[in-house]
Amino acid sequence: MKVVQELVTYFDRRGKLSRRQLRTMLDDNKIAGDAPTNVQGLCDVTGSVYYFRITGVVEGQVWGSGPYTRDSALGAAAVHAGLLKPGATAVLRMTVVPPLPKYPGTISNGVTTSDYGEFPHCWELSKI
Repeated sequence: MKVVQELVTYFDRRGKLSRRQLRTMLDDNKIAGDAPTNVQGLCDVTGSVYYFRITGVVEGQVWGSGPYTRDSALGAAAVHAGLLKPGATAVLRMTVVPPLPKYPGTISNGVTTSDYGEFPHCWELSKI
């Protein structure tokens, strides 16, 4: 699955995939897997993009307010960011982004995130 997602990322970043093509691949379960329990092994390369089927939750450890540290819970971060409601499931794009000097915590949409200092790996979530 990781190789397929890397190919999709390559073409998507170059504007070679239309939203319709991307949506078709997602609907056919060609590129989006269920969200892993953690994404730590996927966050080494800035700019990497992954598509995950994520279910929103209000529990789970989250650091930062977007971007989030790589060890943050995807489902809770999705609710915090306002991308999902608790219990709702959708395919979201996770993009590995450059690290920040600090990650301030906030309260948003019923999810409380924690502050964290400098951390070398982080990601953002977005709708497709």
